[in-house]
Amino acid sequence: MNAPATLSRAGDPDAIVTRLAPAEAGSTWNAETRQVEAVIATNGAGVRRWDERGTYVELLDPAGMEAIDSVVLLDAHRRESMAHVIGRADRLRPTRSDVRARLTLSPHNTTAQTLASELGDGARFGVSIGYVVLAWAEQTDPKTGARTKTATRWQLREVSIVPVPADPKASTRSDPMPPEVDTPANPAPTPPPPPPATPSVERSAPPAPAVVDRAAVNREIRSIATLSGLGRDWADAQIDAGADVEGTRAAAFAEMQRRGGPAESVRSAPRVEMGTDWTDPAHRVRAAGEAVFARYTPGHAPSEPARRFMGMTTLDLARECLTARGTPVSGLSAATIVERALHSTSDFPAILGEGIGRTMREAYRAAPSGLKQTGRRTTARDFKAKHSLQLDGPAQLEKVNEHGEFKSGTLRESVSSYALETRGLIIGVTRQAIVNDDLGAFADMGRRFGVTAAATEAKILVQLILANAGAGPTMSDGSPLFHASHANVSAGAALAVEALGEARKAMRKQTGLAGDLIDVAPRFLLVPPDLETTGEKVLTQLAPTRPDDVNPFAGKLVLVVEPRFTDAGRWYVAADPATVDGLEYAYLEGEEGVVVETKAGFEVDGVQIKGRLDFGAGFVDWRSWHMNPGA
Repeated sequence: MNAPATLSRAGDPDAIVTRLAPAEAGSTWNAETRQVEAVIATNGAGVRRWDERGTYVELLDPAGMEAIDSVVLLDAHRRESMAHVIGRADRLRPTRSDVRARLTLSPHNTTAQTLASELGDGARFGVSIGYVVLAWAEQTDPKTGARTKTATRWQLREVSIVPVPADPKASTRSDPMPPEVDTPANPAPTPPPPPPATPSVERSAPPAPAVVDRAAVNREIRSIATLSGLGRDWADAQIDAGADVEGTRAAAFAEMQRRGGPAESVRSAPRVEMGTDWTDPAHRVRAAGEAVFARYTPGHAPSEPARRFMGMTTLDLARECLTARGTPVSGLSAATIVERALHSTSDFPAILGEGIGRTMREAYRAAPSGLKQTGRRTTARDFKAKHSLQLDGPAQLEKVNEHGEFKSGTLRESVSSYALETRGLIIGVTRQAIVNDDLGAFADMGRRFGVTAAATEAKILVQLILANAGAGPTMSDGSPLFHASHANVSAGAALAVEALGEARKAMRKQTGLAGDLIDVAPRFLLVPPDLETTGEKVLTQLAPTRPDDVNPFAGKLVLVVEPRFTDAGRWYVAADPATVDGLEYAYLEGEEGVVVETKAGFEVDGVQIKGRLDFGAGFVDWRSWHMNPGA
């Protein structure tokens, strides 16, 4: 198996999983009975999946398939309506090496009629199966740690015809099936063949070279291009280059792999590519929502799943969602289709929310506050006050005495605390805008909300630092953050190398709860816009001609400019939050950043898209920050 692996999560034991394999030529096709022989699964074909323990390679044991007379034959695993049932698969019989079946195409289904025509012309199709695993046998490679799980008992639920080739052993057959007899453990001796007949004295002419039917090859190349979604131009280029069928198939697979991104490798394991299950609502929402986002975001390269929805209008997406739910749309007006999609399926509002929500989150990530890099990010389980723990004891490990006794230290809960607050906004997308396919204004609103959310976080952090008339929030000892008792305020001085040196010295002399030096080192220089140029000069690398010209801070501090600082002379120095406690900010657990929700609107005749931000910040220690009020 040389196809790329894709990840799938192992979840509900009743969940149907799929594995994909490509096709061989369809010369076993019988036009009268509309039947073709196929290998639908092979022993040893591994699929990379993942569970709560990480990734593993799944194998199917053909002998583990439970006996069944027949299953439905589907169009690319689409299970949402009877329109995608294109026939039946019967004569299901496992052998030691594979599972075989006879596929019968329906004479009444349009897709089945197209496939029958293609099979009659010698086209090649992939075969994929959907199944439920009932029992596993797991192994772990002691050298590599790679896990393998073999499905030793499984139920076949459906067989699908699919366009993407991956496993050449599982396919519609180009030759008749061999007898279904496994080789016995101790076979009887095979009798010797009869002696060859006496050769004739006549000499036969050498066989003529095989004649290549170029027209048939070209038809096959166009069929491969069509089924792979590569277009006529790509097929013409292959034909002009004189490519053969096998080379074209390999080139098509390579091109589809390139479009889908680099495949992840699986060590010491064969690989196949999984079929895309468009019946999964979550998968469809993500892919279609990305397509909506791509329409209003120039330069965004859509993923391979999203390409299926590129070019669709909002009306097309509404029709797609209704069809997927089995709701007929023939003869309905555009406004009726949109209205039914809004109120009879949750997929359509979710797709619009995903598209506009992506613009919101993209803008939010593109406009972060510089202050956030000076604080430590955490999460909170709820909206209760969040406290931190501090070590109350000496700043060194104590020597263990001859009796092996260890001295005890304690953890103290800081009195300083903060809690999360919820902020948000609702954007209404009207039914008229959806019918008119005019979402640009709402996407722009989403983008603006994302920028506003990032600015809100910055404003919260600035208000925290500037609390108490610039002295900062009140700490656990009753004094504000910047106070003489905390030894983190310098005498007013203009920003310069000498003043910066005094701030660094004061931070180096900070002591912990037990009075021991903790040696805090500055990492950030925070200034208002008025001091940005001065800060750049102070931190600039010089080419000194004498020792006195050396800049001791060049390349050592990160300049952070905060336009919301209103005092033109005040500046700050902060330590790296990874090394010492100080500023801390938090999001609600599982909902970091802007969270987007959608629903069919009642106040608005359309869709309501809500952006929510659960955010809080506070100082848990004063030792990592130093302030100079300026000259």
